[in-house]
Amino acid sequence: MIGALAEQKLLIANRGEISIRIARACAELGLTSVAIYPDDDATGRHVVGASEAVEIPGRGPAAYLDIEAVLAAARSTGCSMIHPGYGFLSESAAFATRCAEEGILFIGPDPDALTALGDKARARTVAKRLGVPVVEGLEELTSNEKALTFFEAQPAGTAVMVKAAAGGGGRGIRIVRSADELPAAIESCRNEARAAFGDDALYMERMIERARHVEVQVLGDGQGGVVHLWNRECTLQRRNQKLIEIAPSPWVEDALRDAMLADAIALAADVGYRGLATMEFLVDIDRGDYAFIEVNPRVQVEHTVTEEVTGIDLVAIQIRLCAGETLAELGLSQETIPAPAGFAVQARVNAEIMEA
Repeated sequence: MIGALAEQKLLIANRGEISIRIARACAELGLTSVAIYPDDDATGRHVVGASEAVEIPGRGPAAYLDIEAVLAAARSTGCSMIHPGYGFLSESAAFATRCAEEGILFIGPDPDALTALGDKARARTVAKRLGVPVVEGLEELTSNEKALTFFEAQPAGTAVMVKAAAGGGGRGIRIVRSADELPAAIESCRNEARAAFGDDALYMERMIERARHVEVQVLGDGQGGVVHLWNRECTLQRRNQKLIEIAPSPWVEDALRDAMLADAIALAADVGYRGLATMEFLVDIDRGDYAFIEVNPRVQVEHTVTEEVTGIDLVAIQIRLCAGETLAELGLSQETIPAPAGFAVQARVNAEIMEA
């Protein structure tokens, strides 16, 4: 399969660190990588990090969200594959569908799986059907009145989270502690989600005040095979942005860990998942239980710490799985995936605009 990949070109529909990471994986697989950039990103490192680069119309983040412009760039450069990275179009079922219509391989799950799991509200519905515990909430926030009814139904002093149904990266999330805050929080979330993901759908959950944020890395081949690569801890955050990632989690008890691993595999298997996915859970410190919160159906920033403790190149494996290889052909079964070797830590530096 690697020999066949060496004859193909892959367009990277992203910028920054993840684009450079994907270009490196392409080079290792013998693939020709193609970067895209609007005029204001012409000097970006990702432009010179790929084998080729092509300019797209527009400026700023909006340029990378233009599905037809990205597809036009792929056609003009003869690309048979597109890797969306994370953010931007990585969780867009519409983009995955258009790739299929153009005969271009989307490096990610198929549109049906993206629809089922990429939309966080729909993913909650799948989890509930499978008996996976979820945080109490609303799968669809269609009006301020509906949001107020849910808020007022909570025990006194309970906060809620208003969340974007699409995307990730901590965008489109607001904590609400009083009814008066709801309208502004909903409007702010909708605006942020629309700008970041092109989708302003929202949902709500009860807020777990004291929680550990634990995620499970999953690989699926779309042909019935699903495995986990243990977990990561990302509890330390600021403004919904992760600051410290640790693989594996040092604090989750074995019984809870094993239950979360099993639930993560069940979620991926239910939709015939292909590629990389991260299943995210919250462990309620006060109650001693856990709940599923969302799926990230893509590569994540923090994939590197899992790679460090398992020795598995997740981006290269993702490309090979989406190109048609199975986990068995890659020699990956739950029995052959090693237990984590020690611990790996990723510390992030997040830019902020400080308010006066």
